[in-house]
Amino acid sequence: MRYFRLTEAERVLPDVERHLRDALFYKAEYERVHKQIEDTLERVRQSGGARIDPSKQLELRVERDANVRKLQDAMAEIEQLGALVKDLDIGLLDFMARYQGRDVCLCWKLGEDAIRFWHGTEEGFGGRKEIDDVFRANHSGEAVSGSGTAN
Repeated sequence: MRYFRLTEAERVLPDVERHLRDALFYKAEYERVHKQIEDTLERVRQSGGARIDPSKQLELRVERDANVRKLQDAMAEIEQLGALVKDLDIGLLDFMARYQGRDVCLCWKLGEDAIRFWHGTEEGFGGRKEIDDVFRANHSGEAVSGSGTAN
């Protein structure tokens, strides 16, 4: 797991945001195509076996699967940059940091112009607190080993 100082998280945020927007696009495309496939199958079920164009269904399945792979790639890019997607639907993500001897999250939501909030790992989005000068001066981003001690 990677731990960030605020400045480090803000430095990678534009790349994370680009991949997040890609992920949202591919998710929407997947859902659109999946709905087309399901609607066709429902028409077949309701009509007792209506004939469908198998090449069109195959084309839709290929498109759906391609969108899944692209979505997975975008999510992997976000993870590689060190961000944790908490809610893809609303574009909510966290960057881990350390503050007062514990793990905390630098919290950002799509549409916000900067990382302005943090919360404890147990509090989640509802426990967001504004980043103030005390937090800025006392948080750290060093890597922490599995035992919880700084490297």
